[in-house]
Formats: sequence, structure tokens, C-alpha cells
Amino acid sequence: MQNNCHMSVLIHEQAKKYGEKVALNYRDFGSLKWKTATWNDFSRVVKIVSNALLNLGVRVQENIGVFSQNTVQYLYTDFGAYGIRAVTIPFYATSSEQQVQYMIGDANIRFLFVGEQEQYDKAHRIFPLCPTLERIIVFDNSVRINPNDPNTIFFDDFLKLGEGLPRQSEVEGLYEQASFDDLANILYTSGTTGDSKGVMLTYGQYHAAFEANDKCVPVGEKDRIMNFLPFTHIFERGWMILCLTEGAELIVNTYPKEVQQSMRETHPTCMSSVPRFWEKVLVGVKEKIDNANPVERKLFKKALAVGRKHNIEYLSRGKRPPLPLHMEYKMYEKTLFSLIKKQLGLEDAHFFPTAGAAVSEEVEEFIHSVGINMIVGYGLTESLATVSCDHLGEPFTVGSVGQPIEGIEIKIGENDEILLKGPTITKGYYKRDALNEQAFDPDGFFHTGDAGYLKDGELFLKERIKDLFKTSNGKYIAPQMIESKLLVDKFVEQIAIIADERKFVSALIVPEFHVLEEYAKDNNIAFSSREDLCKNERINQMIRERIDTLQQQLASYEQIKRFTLLPRQFTMEAGELTNTLKIRRPVLNKNYADVIEKMYEE
Repeated sequence: MQNNCHMSVLIHEQAKKYGEKVALNYRDFGSLKWKTATWNDFSRVVKIVSNALLNLGVRVQENIGVFSQNTVQYLYTDFGAYGIRAVTIPFYATSSEQQVQYMIGDANIRFLFVGEQEQYDKAHRIFPLCPTLERIIVFDNSVRINPNDPNTIFFDDFLKLGEGLPRQSEVEGLYEQASFDDLANILYTSGTTGDSKGVMLTYGQYHAAFEANDKCVPVGEKDRIMNFLPFTHIFERGWMILCLTEGAELIVNTYPKEVQQSMRETHPTCMSSVPRFWEKVLVGVKEKIDNANPVERKLFKKALAVGRKHNIEYLSRGKRPPLPLHMEYKMYEKTLFSLIKKQLGLEDAHFFPTAGAAVSEEVEEFIHSVGINMIVGYGLTESLATVSCDHLGEPFTVGSVGQPIEGIEIKIGENDEILLKGPTITKGYYKRDALNEQAFDPDGFFHTGDAGYLKDGELFLKERIKDLFKTSNGKYIAPQMIESKLLVDKFVEQIAIIADERKFVSALIVPEFHVLEEYAKDNNIAFSSREDLCKNERINQMIRERIDTLQQQLASYEQIKRFTLLPRQFTMEAGELTNTLKIRRPVLNKNYADVIEKMYEE
């Protein structure tokens, strides 16, 4: 049963209920060994952090920064701060020095918690440029602190400031004063246009979000939750705390690239993720099918067809499958589908919330066909994550983003823009009065910038309004929709559609090089570099054929007419991706201007 108390005391209230039950699974920095912490352990360290923060001089509603990947220390810091009514501002672990400097200055941060060497080095370099910054606290004990740096301490030494709980009576007084109107977090969004703005999130928004999600997201105390997305991301942050309110066990994955190995080692029942994770799962399964012998290939395809019919054509539409189909599906579930789940570490799979970008219908159908409960949803930082989602066990439509959660009012405005109102919606952006006036309509509805429509109680997304391209022929193109269709191909790692004010659609494509290199070797295509591969005529012809197959259902004016294979990935360092890995189209247009122009030469 959910405990939706104020987040300042959540961990302590749960410790009273669960005591020595495991709350956290984690690994120390650089270690391969998984450790556990009980609810009592969690509560004890959070109290120490609250006391240490007071001894450090942190004030009520003061902003403190956390610049780290997911770690157990991150959780201790967040909840320790909530206990003394402080505001935590999470930075992505991959943020640039310029971004971190801006956020520290904008939020007047005095105390910055950092993860490992990379974050410490960046923080140390910008320290002289941040007049408000007084102290850096480092989570990873193996970090090499500059010998001439008197302003940095390790987290273990910081904890000594709170040992013995010297100011616990003061902390408990702050618990009493805690208000749902207090700010809990400010989350800076680095949008696709490059503008960074701090979204203000109150404890009241979290409280309302947890109450609404509890009614439609069946996570419980028996679930084991893999934390894959960064805690900086509102989707993971909201989901993670929701799981704690339900008494679930967290598995803190510090290194995102190791998530599949972590899953195989810890066997989670649930995990929130972005569609790209499941796209890679689909690509991996497709590759196995392609490399199987003819008999196995036929069996795989038959199993997927049965799974689709059982789970999509019947269950998703609220219909009971015929008994022969159900029996056949159960047979494949115990054999092939259980094998796929075992390879992913999902033997006890419960359900998997997925949002953050468009989910291609092919991916959604595949995941459901193999018996994995994907819950597709939609939300924003400004709505404290969930606006709508599929409800487990209830009918859903592939291609929708589910039913609106309780308490959210949705209005479809001009240009089919989705407008939102309700207790989970932000009051506005930090210190951005002019922007706040533009963000809300006269009736108090928030402008999402997303186009969509409601049908039979479900929300469907069309496209980011600002991302719609208009060709020189007057046709509107939705680039993300086209990109999602191609990202399911095993040879495609990244893709950016080009079409705005152009006479036809083109694309910049970064191949999945390890797969492409294997293909070249198997087909006796000589190459000495990635540049060679990208320019090779046979490679380009092969990619052309695959693109043509994938885009058959697109209208002629939506289809990619020309493309260029690129030898390097789009990166955050080059400004081409946001911290949430969304494409910054203006930057790509600038960085690849020559390449793009060449595609449009007569």
C-alpha cells in the first residue's frame, strides 16, 4: 500500500514499516560487487545527511546542486536535503562546464555534490568563475582532488559533520514546518533549441503525481526496480520516488552502458526507459533471427505472429483469445519468449514504463508480442512526468500514449497543441517571468508545444509543433515519425531528417558501425576506415534498399530521397544532442551545412 506522506519524511516513515527489508541494491564506484541497504540503513544515512547539511550552513529553501550519475549517495543527498526543506537541483552527469556554470549562477548555488573524476574536474575548473560556489562534495572516494584545492571534501568526510545526529531536534522541527508549497527541485531543461530554463517542482506536485499514478501504475513492495535513466530526468526521478512510496526495492545502476549486464545480474521486475532501449532489444532479436538456420527462423517468425495475434489483436482490444490460440501462445511463452526474457535478465518481468520520445509501432508490437508489458506514456518535466499512460491489464491502442491520469485536464488548442492544467503542472520557470507569461494561456492551461488529439479516451501524439517541417512544395513533414521508423534497423545508430524549406526529404545517418563492419567483412568489401565504409557504393546501395523497405508505408513526399552516411556520431560535446539525447536540429544544420547542401545539388 502506498505511503504518500511528505517527501521530507518518506524514507523514515517507510523504515518504520519495512525495517530490515532491502530498500537499495547498488555498487560502489568502480566495483563489480552488488551491495544492499535496508530501509533502516537508508533512513539512518538520510538523517546523517540532514544533520550534516545544517552543520554545513544550508538554509531553508536554499538551492544545492547534484552533478552526478545515479549513485546511492545521490539518493542520500536528495532525501537528506528534503528533510531540512532545501531544494536540490540535479545536473546531468554529462553536462558541459558552460552548462554547469550557468546553472550554478542562475540558482545561486553554494554547495555542489559531484559524482566521479569527470564531474569533479569540471566543477574544479569552473569554481573561480562561480562567485556563489563555496564547497564541492565528492561521492567517489577514488577521485584525485587537486592538491591546491581547499574547497573540496569527500562525501564520507561530509557525513562526519552529521554523525551522532547533533542537530536532529532542529531537523525534526523542520519536518513539522515542511509544506507542500515548498520547492523540492528545480530541473533545468536543455531543449532542442538550446535554451536552458529551470522548471520549478513543488512537494505538492509530487504528492498529486504519486496519488494519480498509484491508481494506474501497479508497482508494489514485491517489485525490484532497475534505475536506468538518470535521476536528473523527471521520468526516472518521479518513477523512482513513486516506487519508494510503494515500498519497492531499487537497483541503482550507475553506468548506463552496463544496464543490460546489470539486468542479467539483478533480475529486475520493472524499469522505466526511453524507446531507444527497446529499439536496441528489437534489433538484437532481429539479428539472432537473421543468423538462425531456416528451421529456427521459421519458428521465431511463427512465435512472433502468434504473440502478436494473442496480445495485440485480442488482449490489447479487451477481447479473450480463443483457447487454441491461448494454448499455442503459452507454449511459445514457456520456450522462445522465456529465452528472450532470460537473456535480458527479465525472468520475473512485471511491466516497463516507456516514454521520452515517440515509440515506433513496430517496437511496441514486438515488445508486447513476446509478452513484455510495455506501458507507453507521455509527459514533460513541466507536468512532473506522467500526463497519460497505458493501464496494465486494460485495453490499449498501439500508437497511443495511453489514458490521461486522474486530475489532469487536457485541452486541444490552436494547431492541435496539447494544453494542460492540474495539480501536477509546474507553477512556472525559475526567475523567468516573461517566459511564464507565454507558457500559460489566460485560463491557466500550460502550452506543451506538442500536437495531438484525444480519441476514445486515449491521447495520441502527432509531432512537436516546432519540429514540423514544411517542404518547399508546401507539404508538412514530421521528422521524428520518419526517424523512429528507421531506428529499428540494425544498421542505423542515429538519424536526422532534413526537409524544412527543401524540395524533398533527405537524411543524415550514423551507422551502427560494429554491425556494418561485420557486414563488410562478410561481403568482401575492403575498407581501412569508417570514412571508407560510409563512401562505399555497395554499402550505400544496401542501406538504400533497407530504407526503401522501411518507408513503404510513408507518403511519397515523406520518403527519404537522398541520404549521407556519417563516420562519427552526433554528440553532446558538439552541441548536436541535448542531455536527454534529443537532436538539436539547428546545430546539425550548421555543423553539416556542406554535406546537406551537397544532397540537394542537381
